[in-house]
Amino acid sequence: MAVSEAAGGSSWAAAAPAAGSGPVPAPGAAAAAGPCWAALLACLSLACSYVGSLYVWGSPLPRDHPSVIKRRFTSVLVVSGISPAFVWLWKELTGVKADTPLPALLGLRLEGLVPATLLPLLLTMVLFLGPLIQLSMDCPWDWLAGLKALLAPRSWARCLGDVRWLRNQVVAPLTEELVFRACMLPMLVPCAGPGPAVVACPLFFGVAHFHHVIEQLRFRQGSVASIFMSAAFQFSYTAVFGAYTAFIFLRTGHLIGPVLCHSFCNSVGFPAVWAALEHPRRRALLPCYALGVGLFLLLLRPLTQPRFFGAPPGCAPPAAAVCS
Repeated sequence: MAVSEAAGGSSWAAAAPAAGSGPVPAPGAAAAAGPCWAALLACLSLACSYVGSLYVWGSPLPRDHPSVIKRRFTSVLVVSGISPAFVWLWKELTGVKADTPLPALLGLRLEGLVPATLLPLLLTMVLFLGPLIQLSMDCPWDWLAGLKALLAPRSWARCLGDVRWLRNQVVAPLTEELVFRACMLPMLVPCAGPGPAVVACPLFFGVAHFHHVIEQLRFRQGSVASIFMSAAFQFSYTAVFGAYTAFIFLRTGHLIGPVLCHSFCNSVGFPAVWAALEHPRRRALLPCYALGVGLFLLLLRPLTQPRFFGAPPGCAPPAAAVCS
């Protein structure tokens, strides 16, 4: 996705002056230089705190063991709960004055909530058109029976009783998007502008997933070379996905969209492209992959117009190209 840095940043960097406006006042200097070192330090601290909280228990059991998952729920929820304090502390230390309250900067607001819930998820499903068609080919099911199962309380009770489902569909998407998007972007945007922030923010997210290497080496889940190759691949696609959800966060000004997109992607998994190339019905399937990607690129900006979501805080004047 093509994004570029705005000359004046966003409303989160209210102190950035226009060119030729005369001497820069003291608050403006703090907003221009202070946020950069403080933002990077705060983002690095958040990433380390989130990943470090997964290992405070020192359990010899693998990460998918129910007791390990439950303990990690506790630690990441604590880190996520205090993560907004990093943003508040950053504001106090740098003197940056935001135009909106802290909850709104974190994407916690009611205005435009319905389109912010539906449109990013629809856009992501369009991107995954090929994998969804492939899934329907490989696992055909009765749509009416599936809809009944989806609406049945018993089905939801079974899911909520599965700690791995809760981790993948609820806790991980919510806490990761809160920490790595909602808390980091308000600090990175005043420093670098929305465009570079969209690129930089996922790097913290991607690096944070390298901790899986520790457990894979610990439990000998493959050769050293294969483990590091897998980690490099995971870093690549999590960084790309992180850029996408950062873009969605800035365009909508809501946390709910990135969380739902994250949960959906965790549910569907990475597209099985190689399986699609060898699929018996690949002549019908591969055009669906291409159509999904094409429609996604075509609809990316129209479906995320900031006006749909009630003037997102990160897109208020002076607006950046990422918000136009």
